[in-house]
Amino acid sequence: MVTLTQEAKDKLRTLIAEEADPHTGLRVQVVPGGCSGFEYDLSLAPPADGDEVLEEDEGVRVIIDRFSVPYLLGVELDYEEGFQGAGFLINNPNASASCGCGKSFQA
Repeated sequence: MVTLTQEAKDKLRTLIAEEADPHTGLRVQVVPGGCSGFEYDLSLAPPADGDEVLEEDEGVRVIIDRFSVPYLLGVELDYEEGFQGAGFLINNPNASASCGCGKSFQA
């Protein structure tokens, strides 16, 4: 469903290790909003009832709520650090369009 690049795994392992709850993972959600209809919401959290929990290798867990599952099929999550900042990048083959700022998308 969601794949992670090595850079994303490395960063997430570091972030998750700083959390007190051993069940913490990366929660990836699609929420209504933005100028194109949907936005991504990334956070560190333990799973809730009904969530899909993907156990990645190398100790990284990805958590997705049921609403978001169809929008995230085939997504690749990457992490980049550069001159203009650092952050996670989402390559979503389900996005039919996105806004100029890259923060929201249409499915």
